[in-house]
Amino acid sequence: MTDKIASLPPVSEMMRDCGMIAKKQFGQNFLFDLNLTGRIARSVPDINKIPVVEVGPGPAGLTRALLLAGALRVVAVEMDKTTEPILSRVADAANGRLTVVFGDALKTDFSKFGFNEYAICSNLPYNVGTELLIQWIHKIANGEKIKSLTLMFQREVAERIIARPNYDAYGRLSVLVQLVADAKILFNVPRTAFTPAPKVTSAIVQIIPNPDKIKKLGKIENIEKLTAKLFGTRRKMIRGIMPDIDWTMFDLAGTERAENLSPEKFCEIAKKVLL
Repeated sequence: MTDKIASLPPVSEMMRDCGMIAKKQFGQNFLFDLNLTGRIARSVPDINKIPVVEVGPGPAGLTRALLLAGALRVVAVEMDKTTEPILSRVADAANGRLTVVFGDALKTDFSKFGFNEYAICSNLPYNVGTELLIQWIHKIANGEKIKSLTLMFQREVAERIIARPNYDAYGRLSVLVQLVADAKILFNVPRTAFTPAPKVTSAIVQIIPNPDKIKKLGKIENIEKLTAKLFGTRRKMIRGIMPDIDWTMFDLAGTERAENLSPEKFCEIAKKVLL
């Protein structure tokens, strides 16, 4: 099943043949290292049992790794139509396991792909990675069956995702992710692994939605508004940001700052304080 994929020319050669180059406006940084793309693909839980959605496949380096790792099916969402000659060739070799959808992932409704459940795996474009993640958090919170997310971020963003209270990296993203899922950094990716090389180190983050957390959540929209308000001026005490709240009903003095509040405390407050 994977023989045709394995026999394709190297990604760099296929790019050269069709004159493709990385484009800054799409935040493109391509991975050619087969060991690295293979390691990412093999990190996807149940890859041979549920479909995988990939955002920004570019010249299909990670796409090919997902297929070689035995992906049941891959749907690749790509904004750059100049990738079409490469993606079409990979799709032809994939024996029906790869579908390419051209469009903006931020405006693409993944639920329309017809999957009962699916995983997401992506070397995310740096310019929209955080926005996409927040969108997916909303989907998870509202019942969409995303089973796992295995994602490439700048290391700084990865640290924000997993940060705990009282650390500088802790913020809105930490709270939103940790209220719906369990997250961890799998490994770092050096800047030299990319073409062109970005200015920063990257990291692979794995996020596994947690049904027990989701049941306790309440409305994610109100939690997001609360995190935006309190972290918007994170050095101020919470009573200075929201002076009309009786913070004692949340076992707080009001002298705390946003970074001192646990994700669970944000959830508790958001259930009683509507913004």
